[in-house]
Amino acid sequence: MSRIEACFAQLKQQNRAALVTFVTAGDPDYTTAMRIFRGLPAAGADVIELGMPFTDPMADGPAIQLANIRSLKNGQTLTKTLQMVREFREKNQHTPVVLMGYFNPIHHYGVPLFIEDAKAAGVDGLIIVDLPPEHNADFCDPAQAAGLDFIRLTTPTTDDVRLPKVLNNSSGFVYYVSVAGVTGGSSATMEHIEQAVTRLRRHTELPVCIGFGIRTPEHAANIARLADGAVVGSAFVDLIAQAATPDIAVNGVLKLCRALADGVHCARD
Repeated sequence: MSRIEACFAQLKQQNRAALVTFVTAGDPDYTTAMRIFRGLPAAGADVIELGMPFTDPMADGPAIQLANIRSLKNGQTLTKTLQMVREFREKNQHTPVVLMGYFNPIHHYGVPLFIEDAKAAGVDGLIIVDLPPEHNADFCDPAQAAGLDFIRLTTPTTDDVRLPKVLNNSSGFVYYVSVAGVTGGSSATMEHIEQAVTRLRRHTELPVCIGFGIRTPEHAANIARLADGAVVGSAFVDLIAQAATPDIAVNGVLKLCRALADGVHCARD
């Protein structure tokens, strides 16, 4: 059983949903990002998505685009992102880590080498925003063969004809993008999300996590009553961008994470 499978299995036994947190690797700088990364599990994060900085993050809104720019400006590379995971694993062997991003940096790194290095570093799963199932052979298939979960994004526009193809070879969990558009935008209604989760469950037995537009403990708790996990990213990235000092950034992110975790984990009580 993978770390992701074990995490969701344990949460299911406890009748709890997962808090899935997203931060950009190297934002605002390597040391501060590493402090946040290491602090998230104790603050209640069940799964951590670590963004791989890229010059053209087309699915992301302004907040995460700026996080990518800050990170790259400070010298973050894919090699350093994998190094962050290795350092994280020195003290944490149980929290699942998912790398999220775009295929271009991986292609330049070299697919076989990246898979080998990611697995060795302690990465558990991958979300590659711009790689559709038609290109499974390019990356998804060899990544899964090496034991890395390949997590698919589904959206409100993914119809019942397309959905089985998108979910084919998916593993870990399904990430439902609750609104059409980019990260950090508006949020969907609970009625829409309930309908979407019901539809997804007809097509897959994987856990369903909801993202895009979740910013408050109350909203995260509402999501947790309907789905297997709530994904929060832009709210953390905004705190990092607004922080006057590294300490303020770290403390702000971890404080929000604790509040969100309380909402998610107690939602079904």
